[in-house]
Amino acid sequence: MKRLRAVSSVADAILLQRTASRSSRTLSTALHPRTPPTTTSKPLSLTPNPRAFAPSSLIQTTRHSSSTPSSNEVLQKTPLYDLHLAHGGKMVPFGGFHMPVQYTSLSVSASHHFTRSHASLFDVSHMVQHRFSGPGVNAFLERITPAGIAGLEAHKSTLSTLLWPVTGGIVDDTILTRLGPELFYVVTNAGCREKDLPYFKEQLEAFQKEGGAKVEWEVLEGWGLVALQGPLSAEILGRVMVEPAESELKEMYFGSSKYIKIKLLSREVSSPLLVSRGGYTGEDGFEISIPESETVAVTETLLQSAGPEQLQLAGLGARDSLRLEAGMCLYGHDLDDSTTPVEAALSWVIGKDRRVGGGFHGADVILAQLKPKSKGGAGVDRRRIGLIVEGAPAREGAEIVNDKGEKIGNITSGCPSPTLGKHIAMGYIKDGFHKSGTDVEVVVRGKKRKAKVTKMPFVPSKYWKGAAPS
Repeated sequence: MKRLRAVSSVADAILLQRTASRSSRTLSTALHPRTPPTTTSKPLSLTPNPRAFAPSSLIQTTRHSSSTPSSNEVLQKTPLYDLHLAHGGKMVPFGGFHMPVQYTSLSVSASHHFTRSHASLFDVSHMVQHRFSGPGVNAFLERITPAGIAGLEAHKSTLSTLLWPVTGGIVDDTILTRLGPELFYVVTNAGCREKDLPYFKEQLEAFQKEGGAKVEWEVLEGWGLVALQGPLSAEILGRVMVEPAESELKEMYFGSSKYIKIKLLSREVSSPLLVSRGGYTGEDGFEISIPESETVAVTETLLQSAGPEQLQLAGLGARDSLRLEAGMCLYGHDLDDSTTPVEAALSWVIGKDRRVGGGFHGADVILAQLKPKSKGGAGVDRRRIGLIVEGAPAREGAEIVNDKGEKIGNITSGCPSPTLGKHIAMGYIKDGFHKSGTDVEVVVRGKKRKAKVTKMPFVPSKYWKGAAPS
């Protein structure tokens, strides 16, 4: 069997899986055995580094959505690797891990539809989970992100971006969750690990060198993280909770979190698990952080208590089409080091208080961009937009052109939408062409295809924000 290359997109993953499946040998024979993590939830020691921190020092030329292993690098396995194989998971290299792109029970499209109508369980343990704590943690996070940290309540989460000093370029997108006055849970992308860990290290060193208060940083190596997504998610989770579920979950709105204990199949009770309401699909759902030793038991409990009629495992293929319908970015494709939050149509991640006080990396650049050129501000030259494309799907790299055939942008993500039955795409377009309803063309395989700028999300989000008024 040919050596498997690491994929840089989910579309590549599906193509690679299809190619590999035609081999006479099974996919698993080409994969390396697991290498145990060297650390387990221990603070990382910080050694002062006098080198000045600059964006160019850590920017990599490869895409960070999926790190490309060298010929002697061993791919990691999540705690659910064996479970994936047992359930017919078709594994591919992704983000430095062996990950399931789909399962034999459902096609990618069928899995997508099942998530929208029932519920799916995604293994996202390849994501990097962190804890930051200490008297300096609020000031530190306000330095490296534009989030309104001061106003973030306990057990509330916010999407944010890690930023480069001076330029305000996006290092990675991240979820920040306040667990206490001086304690945060932070999740970053697996494919950015080799960039993010040195970034955090150097930023902490610089913060403390400049007189910042103490900050402790832990990486939760080996921990599991599963995403329960779909309209039946609350019912499925409530069924296995130790505490009465109905009132607990009804009052747990999108962007909230709490510690929950699960009744396992063994009749034992899990340790308190951090459960956050949200996800990457646009559906109601929960992300559950689990100690490595309990990840399989918790996952099996969810699957077996719900049954296959209500809950199915889902892989990277469905996750990608679901997130694109939800208008969500994939780092390394729709976001990168040279893009600011304003260019990426993520101005809403900038806290209201931060728009006045600044104080975060790249604030001078980013705050000036908030005021458009038409109103005398610096504005931006390009903006992230959604597109509906006629005729054929537009993939990453396809050019967007105006009626004169002049290039005005490019596609960063694209796929057929299983829900809409149309071809959807995301990309960047020249300022002035970004308004919804604008007609453009996309060059697909050398042929111009009609396209229309469209508001995102393409499919309405169904996050739980309380019952609608009667």
